[in-house]
Amino acid sequence: MTEKDIQNLKAIEFHENNGVKIPYHTGVIIEENVAIGKGTEILPDTIIFSGVIIGKNCVIGPNTLIKDSVIGNNVKLNAVQCYQSKVLDGADIGPFVHIRPNSVIGENVHLGNFVEVKNSNIDKDTKVSHLTYVGDSDVGKRVNFGCGTVTVNYDGKTKHRTTIGDDCFIGCNTNLVAPVTLSDGAYTAAGSTITENVPAHSLGIARARQVNIENWRNKNKDKYRK
Repeated sequence: MTEKDIQNLKAIEFHENNGVKIPYHTGVIIEENVAIGKGTEILPDTIIFSGVIIGKNCVIGPNTLIKDSVIGNNVKLNAVQCYQSKVLDGADIGPFVHIRPNSVIGENVHLGNFVEVKNSNIDKDTKVSHLTYVGDSDVGKRVNFGCGTVTVNYDGKTKHRTTIGDDCFIGCNTNLVAPVTLSDGAYTAAGSTITENVPAHSLGIARARQVNIENWRNKNKDKYRK
């Protein structure tokens, strides 16, 4: 057993003696100078770097990494990587979520599977359920993101910010091309690429009208079916 292994076991024992639940030590690494509140559970294959602060009654892991971050009370992090950010009370995050630096995840926010957040503020009770990128954005309260939403923050030279007000609804597969603002209560239609601001309580639609070409398959079956 190496010196690092011994230090890690001492750290685990220290936190267990202070009311932290670590039912299985498999893959759990807790560096020095970590603060963890009572009643928090640390699950296998979780890495917590020095300086991290975690509140009470959280569930951290499995397969979670936290570095240079502050985690509130009653937070759930399942298969999450979190860097240089804050996660506030009651947030439910994961699995397979990447929180990149300079992000603030608000109270009771839900980030679901395959969500990435970077340099963004997401206010309380907002839901980003799956397959979404939120970068350089300021998001209000009670916003719902449909699957496949992307904040298009980079034009090749400069990063731009997206602003989304309270109670907005972002339809599936929406591209929000920054800089752009959705005011309170705005909606976007599924499949839209939004390049202009959407006023409060309005619906933004930006997609081509569907055209059906009758009998197309029969006319082209020799060309496309080998």
